[in-house]
Amino acid sequence: MHTLRPALLTDHYELTMVSAALRDGTAHRRCVFEAFSRRLPTGRRYGVVAGTTRLVELIRDFRFEPADIDFLRRTGVVDEQGADWLADYRFTGDIDGYTEGELFFPGSPILTVSGGFAECVVLETLVLSVLNHDCAVAAAAARMVTAARGRALIEMGSRRTHEEAAVAAARAAYLAGFRFTSNLAAGRRYGIPTAGTAAHAFTLLHDDERAAFASQVATLGTETTLLVDTYDISQGIRTAIEVAGPKLRAVRIDSGDLAVIAQQSRQLLDSLGATETKIIVSGDLDEYAIAALAAEPVDSYGAGTAVVTGSGAPTAGLVYKLVEVEGRPVVKRSEHKGTIGGRKVAVRRHKPTGTAVEEVVVVQGVPDHRPNDRLPQRSYVADGEPLALPTLDESREHLRHCLISIPWEGLKLSAGDPAIPVTVETAQ
Repeated sequence: MHTLRPALLTDHYELTMVSAALRDGTAHRRCVFEAFSRRLPTGRRYGVVAGTTRLVELIRDFRFEPADIDFLRRTGVVDEQGADWLADYRFTGDIDGYTEGELFFPGSPILTVSGGFAECVVLETLVLSVLNHDCAVAAAAARMVTAARGRALIEMGSRRTHEEAAVAAARAAYLAGFRFTSNLAAGRRYGIPTAGTAAHAFTLLHDDERAAFASQVATLGTETTLLVDTYDISQGIRTAIEVAGPKLRAVRIDSGDLAVIAQQSRQLLDSLGATETKIIVSGDLDEYAIAALAAEPVDSYGAGTAVVTGSGAPTAGLVYKLVEVEGRPVVKRSEHKGTIGGRKVAVRRHKPTGTAVEEVVVVQGVPDHRPNDRLPQRSYVADGEPLALPTLDESREHLRHCLISIPWEGLKLSAGDPAIPVTVETAQ
């Protein structure tokens, strides 16, 4: 089995450009690239920055090994000059961007990469693949957290996506406020609390439901969660309490009309004396389904497919564009895909109460400072060296504060304008 290193997680044309720029002498021109979104996915009022720390770690390890270069030379992707340059590749530029966990809006310069043209352009695919995926998952997960209204959420989408995407998705969902993941690799790699119960297969393995429950309780104690909808849900609940007693931690329901079933299950549990036994529901839940259960006696939710696929928006729609060459703004003028030239700095403006009212993006300048302003950008890499990175828990807390700061209309699940407007200004 071959493990691809970060340097080969790129597109052919990145290296075609590098080879040509080396040949014509433009490869080392000082450039600025920016990652941003022209628009938010349909129905969304904000985006969530996620994956930046993960990206910086990948760029730190972005190296072309001899076997990689041999492949690229042998297949004609690069010439000898390009191969020699790749052999010595180290990113030596600067990376600045929005703090992980920050909200973004159309036009927000969420990542700025500056350095020589070749060393920056070769990172394009990696930047976009990481950020487009992680930002999409985090935004969907944040909407689910809002819909859950303080109830716990478990990320359980590993079986619905690529194995490595599953780990990244678990991280992004935790950043967004999910409390647990079912993915053990994410638990080990990022320290995310893991949780899990048993599948229907475990119940079907045994001669009857009682035997399955007894086995699970004998192994895990009454702090476990019993899956009660393999057969008849009401009978499953009765059997669960008979086996585990009224101190059973939780039952999980994975099918049916969850609103009706949750009400009936709560009534039945209470009648059996299991008043503290929690109800966990799962089964293709998205933010809308979770919001529809807000008034029901549900204690926590398990969400999978909708999380790892961005709940209908599997990409954040970010692009990575050249905006400055040797201090000179450059502009792409394509219809519907134009860019604003020049490096940009953003400021988030707030009322004295802390409510965000506007994002101002200044081109080739510094925003004037007003009371209650906050700068969303920070430095991640300087002269090729990664700086101190925020922890996952710090990013998670930052997002929590950001969501509190936007007007309440911005948290609605219905379609509407971005939560706050973005104004672009050119420095005088």
